[in-house]
Amino acid sequence: AGLTVALWITDAWWAYVDRLPAEQRVEDKTQLQRLERKHLTLRTRLKRLTRKTICFSKKTFFHDGVISLFIHHFFFQSSNST
Repeated sequence: AGLTVALWITDAWWAYVDRLPAEQRVEDKTQLQRLERKHLTLRTRLKRLTRKTICFSKKTFFHDGVISLFIHHFFFQSSNST
């Protein structure tokens, strides 16, 4: 996909210490819990979006577009309103 990871947020598990470079790794339980909570909320809301939709388009382009718009709104628009 051409993506590079700039920062890894981990706990103090030994496998992370052995495999990830120290300059890219942050061991912080609070940040890790916040990130996991946000991803759980995102998965839950996407499941609700699927259940509330009674018809589906035959084109994956439209599905990708709706999900992309939802993720953009979830990550960027909702944080600006507070």
